[in-house]
Amino acid sequence: MLREVRHPGKGDKDIVELGMVDQVSVDGKRITVLLRFGEHRDPLTEYLVGSARAVLYRHTPAGAEIDVRAVAGRAVEDKPKKKTVNDLTLDEVNNVRHIIGIASGKGGVGKSTVAVNLAVALTRLGYRVGLADADVYGPSVPLMTGTEGAVPQALEENGSEVIFPIEKYGVKWMSIGYFAQPGQALIWRGPMACNALKQMILQVRWGVLDFLLIDMPPGTGDIHISLVGDIPMEGAVIVTTPQAVALSDVEKGVDMFRNEKINRRIYGLVENMAWFTPAELPENKYFIFGKDGGVKMAERFGIPLIGRIPIVQSIRESGDAGEPAALSSGPDGLAFLELARNLAEQTEKE
Repeated sequence: MLREVRHPGKGDKDIVELGMVDQVSVDGKRITVLLRFGEHRDPLTEYLVGSARAVLYRHTPAGAEIDVRAVAGRAVEDKPKKKTVNDLTLDEVNNVRHIIGIASGKGGVGKSTVAVNLAVALTRLGYRVGLADADVYGPSVPLMTGTEGAVPQALEENGSEVIFPIEKYGVKWMSIGYFAQPGQALIWRGPMACNALKQMILQVRWGVLDFLLIDMPPGTGDIHISLVGDIPMEGAVIVTTPQAVALSDVEKGVDMFRNEKINRRIYGLVENMAWFTPAELPENKYFIFGKDGGVKMAERFGIPLIGRIPIVQSIRESGDAGEPAALSSGPDGLAFLELARNLAEQTEKE
């Protein structure tokens, strides 16, 4: 059954064929599997461990205890140690000017849609941009960018593993979705998900970027705290919808980033679904979820309102088609360009 787990970076061969299954033991209802890697940490370690665990859960009786662990040979220490996070160096993000999280207090507010289109809009303005999809349980970047089925290349360079992002629309994309089979649920506990995301960000060959956007999971959990603590993220943008009930969710997000243990700058608030504009009446605005909700929220929390995105049918259609709305010259595209300009201006302020 472990032959179902394939390594995308090694010609899509399975982990049994690659000799990675070091030990399998069964003790009553407990199944233990050890996956052995080389001396250098494989960039897809957490993905392979999680995939193996998912396969075992699918093929073993209910109630079985599954324990899948990664073991590795000891690396030779012949170079000075560099600053690391869980054995991952920060070299690959050293040439990134701004690392900014795109966050929301809850799901369903269009955070990923805003993140993808903001990345494309920044590129249209001439900036060098990358986006890391850190929404580990619901990665949507492959679908929204038309890159489903793409497999990032993973190579060893100078004794360490690096992953090369997928490039399209002038943006460098990376998502945990590139390493999972379609429809596959990632059965990962918090610590495992955190480690996988750190690998996905810190071992990617981003190159020189003006902006690296991190599409964070919704909410304010341990993944957020871990990412903010270990990734040199300088600030965040919070996405919300205009209705009054969204106020408490915005407050949670603001409180998290302003907590003294995190203390990251909030560049601004984005009011998504601000109004409805029919395609046949592009000048009309219908405030379905309430008027000026984002303005009031921004004033209450003392943060700038840097974007108001309308409900336009083309935004949904473009996302489903893998062609971000920010590529267009319609009201949706212009709204994302305005958001990108405002964010860029905020990053230049002290």
